[in-house]
Amino acid sequence: MKVGVYGQYYKDDSEEYILKLLQVLQRNKAEVYIEAAYLDQIREPLQLKEEYRTFAAFEDLDNSFDIFFSVGGDGTMLRTVLFVRDLDIPILGINVGRLGFLATVQKDSLEKSIEEVLVNGFEVKERALLQITNATVEDQTEVNFALNEIAVSRKNTTSMITIATWLDGEYLTSYWADGLIVATPTGSTGYSLSCNGPVIAPSTDAFVLTPIAPHNLNARPLVIPDKTKIRLKVSGREDTFLVSLDSRIATLKNETDIYIERAPFNIKLVDLKDESFLKTLRNKLLWGEDRRN
Repeated sequence: MKVGVYGQYYKDDSEEYILKLLQVLQRNKAEVYIEAAYLDQIREPLQLKEEYRTFAAFEDLDNSFDIFFSVGGDGTMLRTVLFVRDLDIPILGINVGRLGFLATVQKDSLEKSIEEVLVNGFEVKERALLQITNATVEDQTEVNFALNEIAVSRKNTTSMITIATWLDGEYLTSYWADGLIVATPTGSTGYSLSCNGPVIAPSTDAFVLTPIAPHNLNARPLVIPDKTKIRLKVSGREDTFLVSLDSRIATLKNETDIYIERAPFNIKLVDLKDESFLKTLRNKLLWGEDRRN
């Protein structure tokens, strides 16, 4: 089995878990490729003697990989997507961070979960992405797609911005707010949720528009079909505003038309037998937790 391993940074308290992962991979005779910068971080503290093959960018990979391990938290998962892109390589997140909503393998079950995946195989679930078609955004953000959300927000000002919004060419409204989030079902449990957006099951063919601190008191999150073509135009007191694609940020001039739609490819996430979206809601978002229950 050919596998890739990526992590954003090394923490002392993650040593034993990274070693466990590498030991399980070695025991199962996997062909391991580790992201070059991450290998440089872990080689000395983990006292790695074995020589590993490396990769440094999307261009170094191909669809011959069977699985890709993301070691960290949800932020690391989002960065992993930049390596995998449209190669259809299934991603499995190992949570050595905090919440780890996307990173489903927990530290206390790491060895068992990885062994199960390598020996007995695995199923995948596909997640939709958003893309923005403005070339100036892609020039600043490396890629034009996002797994969680695309958001517009104010820059260098405390004043609100106005976000005129069209859906499939029909005018919807102008949000007077700090910004507007367009989120996928995957991203509905992230930034959108913190702005009172709804939780959307991952398999739902929908996106959600969630205003950020709107001054239009009747503005509410809106769930729309994922086939919808979205057009935004931002105006405000400053000359520019921010556009973010997950954690990547670009600056655009006011009155720039922004076109957002579903990306032409999906991301595949490994589906563990002992985990589910509903279980994650209960355990990590404390869904419905009440001392009376």
